Amino acid sequence: MSIDLSKMPKLGFGLMRLPEVDGVIDHEQVCKMVDLYMEAGLTYFDTAYVYHHGMSEVEVRKAIVDRYPRESFTIATKLPEWEIKCEEDNERIFNEQLERTGAGYFDFYLMHAVDDSNFANYEKYDCFNFGLKKKEEGKIRHLGFSFHGTPEMLVKILDKYPFVEFVQIQLNYLDWDSDKVYSGKLYEILSSRNIPIVVMEPIKGGSLAQLKPELEDKFKALRPDASIASWALRYVGSLPGVMTLLSGMSLLEQMEDNVKTFTNFEALSEEELKTVKEVVEVMKKTPQIGCTACSYCTDGCPMNIGIPNTFRIINAINMYGKSERTDKMIENMLKKKAGPADCIQCGQCEGVCPQHLPIIELLQDASKIIG
Repeated sequence: MSIDLSKMPKLGFGLMRLPEVDGVIDHEQVCKMVDLYMEAGLTYFDTAYVYHHGMSEVEVRKAIVDRYPRESFTIATKLPEWEIKCEEDNERIFNEQLERTGAGYFDFYLMHAVDDSNFANYEKYDCFNFGLKKKEEGKIRHLGFSFHGTPEMLVKILDKYPFVEFVQIQLNYLDWDSDKVYSGKLYEILSSRNIPIVVMEPIKGGSLAQLKPELEDKFKALRPDASIASWALRYVGSLPGVMTLLSGMSLLEQMEDNVKTFTNFEALSEEELKTVKEVVEVMKKTPQIGCTACSYCTDGCPMNIGIPNTFRIINAINMYGKSERTDKMIENMLKKKAGPADCIQCGQCEGVCPQHLPIIELLQDASKIIG
């Protein structure tokens, strides 16, 4: 059964950055966000085995499965290679995901964060064929993978596993020509094969939701009432072949704004697309760390360093200059996490970073500013 793009919601609810209170998912707030999302006729929920230490999948059951008819929404979740030590783990993890979510089956199932370095393990443990078996059993409706690798590796995987039905890639207007993320090249490969695309990081971890005042003014001149984030979402939503784009919303206000953007959705006009390109040219000249705040790096950090927050602060300083606001950001981070100067250069963070950032070097540079 092929995927009918005309029936897919343009906006997917990414459950990676759910609201928390004292480190625990704020269930009441999540329910409000889910209700607003569903009321708008949107239905695609994206989670993963590792999000919120597994509690994201549990929240799927509590906030969605237990509160809405199963046929009224779709669930996507993922199989993480780094949690697999033997082929039997495929079955164990899959069954645990079914138990956590209470979903009965998964509408979309992905191999998680496949790239050039870990594809061999997905091969070793026969994960793709395991997914195909589960599809044949009726426990998966559509099989795909999320991808953070090179164009060459993408072609290799698609050639080897022609039964793959969709692919999730990082894509946004700033990364289109990136020689690390390859947004444009990956999009073109998938488009040429008519493979539906799910987009992650359309707002680049929130970094495209707030820009330099002079850049925001360019957008505001054309759409005074539109949020800056909406431009990033509309850019991706305007691309042919995009099945769904994911937004990892953690605030009700973000949900309200995103729903507004996709209610009576308008593709970018030629004038608007030209403005986006002008903004990109200016942004490319401003040093920025390409961190998307996925937090894969933090779980195994022996020093408990706030790596994503550190990079968010450095980016803010580079973009706006050091200010009372950035001083407050530093103060708040150091209350909860160790600073970049505490890095012992163990390298575990660099091994799991989907953006392939030189994290150790970046932390050393940041320590001169933050401490």
